[in-house]
Amino acid sequence: MDVDAGHGAALGRALPAAAQTVPTQEGSFTQRLRSFFSFQSNNDDPVATLTRTHRNIHPSADVAVVRRSYAIAESMHRGQFRKSGDPYITHPLAVAQICAELGMDTTTIVAALLHDTVEDTSYTLEALHGDFGPEVTHLVDGVTKFDKAYYGKAAEGETIRKMIVAAGKDVRVLVIKLADRLHNMRTLDARSPASRARIATATLDVLVPLCDRLGIQALKRDLDDVVLYHLEPDSFARIDEHVKNRPGWDEYLADVSGKARLALRHSRVDAQVTPRPRHYYSIWKDTVAGGHSVPLDLPRIAVVVDGPDTDCYAALGAIHGRWRPVAGRFKDFIASPKNNLYRSLHTTVVGPEGKLVEVLIRTETMHRYSEYGVATSYRYPKVADEPPGADQLTWLKRVLDWQQDTTDAAQFLDSLRCDLAEGQVTVFAHGNAYELPSGSTPVDVAYELSPRQGDQCLAATINGRLAPLSSPLRDGDVVEIFSETDDHVEVEPNAPRGPRREWLGFVKSSQAQMQINRFFDEKNEPGISIADKVRLGRATIGLTLRKHDRGLASEVPLRRLAEELGYPDLETLLVAVCERSLEPDAVVEQLIALVDHPD
Repeated sequence: MDVDAGHGAALGRALPAAAQTVPTQEGSFTQRLRSFFSFQSNNDDPVATLTRTHRNIHPSADVAVVRRSYAIAESMHRGQFRKSGDPYITHPLAVAQICAELGMDTTTIVAALLHDTVEDTSYTLEALHGDFGPEVTHLVDGVTKFDKAYYGKAAEGETIRKMIVAAGKDVRVLVIKLADRLHNMRTLDARSPASRARIATATLDVLVPLCDRLGIQALKRDLDDVVLYHLEPDSFARIDEHVKNRPGWDEYLADVSGKARLALRHSRVDAQVTPRPRHYYSIWKDTVAGGHSVPLDLPRIAVVVDGPDTDCYAALGAIHGRWRPVAGRFKDFIASPKNNLYRSLHTTVVGPEGKLVEVLIRTETMHRYSEYGVATSYRYPKVADEPPGADQLTWLKRVLDWQQDTTDAAQFLDSLRCDLAEGQVTVFAHGNAYELPSGSTPVDVAYELSPRQGDQCLAATINGRLAPLSSPLRDGDVVEIFSETDDHVEVEPNAPRGPRREWLGFVKSSQAQMQINRFFDEKNEPGISIADKVRLGRATIGLTLRKHDRGLASEVPLRRLAEELGYPDLETLLVAVCERSLEPDAVVEQLIALVDHPD
């Protein structure tokens, strides 16, 4: 989806000039991506780079369907321009290139090329379905926005909700959306300062955390850096200057890598050791967190072992045997993976010349998953030692569960931001482990157990000791919840029942916030989301057609009628029917006339 809106805005530069020097892991993803942009202007075959990139990763890919989808996209977007003045087709072509660099499959590449056609041109979902089938149609529909002119402030929240629901069926929807936003962020210079700040902030609040949850660090690094460029230009410039002026940096990393290889060889650990320069946002984040006046940029290397998980610990012993480890700087994300299944050992040692050096240790499979996350299964064939029993989308299933109970679009978006919060704690309650946002309390735990447990929560113990319900929980805490219905709990006869309003002041989880808000809903009436209104509108038209002994074999006439009546899409017309701003009888009469007398 293009933040520059359908009929104007730009390919422009791959990154603003200062950002072109951002270092990336192994110098591959961004560099190859940027080379694509300079290629476009001087080659007669606009999809040559795209198809070559795709074939390099998937040699048997059907590039003919890629070329056909490009031809349709180019034809439909012809005459449309981005705000920079570039032809609009440069945007979907760039989005497809990003997906190809990630190693996504042909279906994703095709959908990326066509992702704006239904929203911004006369190309319909029915035509798309007929040309490319249901998979591509689902992906394109999943990233198609609700129209702001008709839905107002609810449009953004409902669009994200629609995308999340679509991703529940096919996570490639989110991959396309992230690639789309990355290219739009790279071309924000054509927008006003206010627009740049708004779009960058929205990206940081929702899409960057989504990318992190999908585990696609190769994409997240680029999103992080370009967000920093737009939101903190002075900080970005200082870090850029720092990175350009690090005398002896490459030589130092080469020396550290060589000595690490020697230590590993002596311990008979087969591994590759490479420098792992940090991206700008990572440097900025640590600099701010530590209150440093100059950029904090520790040298870093990655050790990728060729062997089982246990070899990572053998490599750790070899590194610690060579250099003294720094106390409190060791993290084991192999035994306790992050919530996006990131697995690695992190340690910091006092390296040559007394400088602190960060070391990452992982297997080849861990390395692949750390870079590409959910895209790994598309980029690489299944491997035997992938994370056992791993479900990288557990969080998405949880969001899908609670979004059905959140009818207000703004509340849904706030809850999603909370659920995607970067800081997480793992606590244990009633025999199970629960991941919650940092700062969560026993009340959050109670609502994770069940809505009933949450509403009836009276007291809690943390690590065996009675604690206030507002107590922030720490990683590893063991929590026990006591509720009104527990046999051993005595409740005063006249004591108030149910949740307390003051809980909203300290709960952190989306589940707790949603359930408490619902309990105190002043209307005490169930709300209705746009998706519900679409379903009701469709059902209303179906029932009205029956009164005329008619039915619809497809939605093509309905979509044509929506266009004739000036609605941006069929869904908006169905919402209008549900809200009775359009009378069902009048709609059906026009629909019958359209079918019976098409001319």
